Amino acid sequence: MYELLTGPLLWLVFAISFGGLLVRIVLYFKGLSQQLDRVAYKAHMSYGLKGAFNSIISWLNPVGARGWRKKPGFTFIFFAFHIGLLLTPIFLAAHNIMLQENLGFSLPQMPAFLADLLSWTVIVACVAIIARRFALPEVRILTTAYDYLLLIITVAPFVTGLIARYHMGDYNFWLLTHIITGEIWLLCLPFTKLSHCVLFFCSRAQLGMDYGIKRGGMKGSTFSW
Repeated sequence: MYELLTGPLLWLVFAISFGGLLVRIVLYFKGLSQQLDRVAYKAHMSYGLKGAFNSIISWLNPVGARGWRKKPGFTFIFFAFHIGLLLTPIFLAAHNIMLQENLGFSLPQMPAFLADLLSWTVIVACVAIIARRFALPEVRILTTAYDYLLLIITVAPFVTGLIARYHMGDYNFWLLTHIITGEIWLLCLPFTKLSHCVLFFCSRAQLGMDYGIKRGGMKGSTFSW
C-alpha cells in the first residue's frame, strides 16, 4: 500500500494537481478582455506589469496593504497559517528523503523542531480561522459547510502527520492516513476554492494592471481611455 501511495499514485496526483493549476492560470488570463474590462492590457503592457508587480508585493507583505493593516489580528493568523502550510511540506525532511529516492535530488531540510512548530501553527491558526467564521456575523453569513470542509481537508495532513510523528496509536495506519489526506488535498487544489493558491496571484496581477493603467497609473501620459 505504501509503495503504491508514494509511487505511481503520487505522481498521478502531482500530474493532475499541478497540471490542473496550470490550466486554471491559462484560462484565467485567456478570459481577460480589453473590451469588457476596459483595460488596455496589451497596448500598455509595461505600465500594467509594473502595477501587477506592485499589487502582488503589497499583498504578500503583512503591512503592505491597507486591508492587512486594518485587521492586524486576522493578518497575523492568516500569514502564520499560510507560511506553515507552504514551508512545512516543501522542506520537511521525510518528504525530501522521498524526493531524493524518486528523483535523485532534494531541497534543503528544516529541523524537526521547526517542522513541528510550523505544523502546530497551521492547526492552531486553522482553529482560530474557524472560530472567527463562527464569531463574526459578517463572515458567518458568507460561510458554508463547503468552506469548513476545505479547511478540514487542508489541515488533515498536518494533524495525521503529527500523530504519526509522535507515534500515537498505530504508526503505519496514521502514516498511510497522512499520505492519503495529503494526496486528497493536492487533488482538491485545481478543482475547489483552494485554487486561490495560484489564482490569488492572477487576480492581484489583474487588479494591479487595472490600477497601473487606467486608474492613475498613467496619469500625465497621453492615455485617453
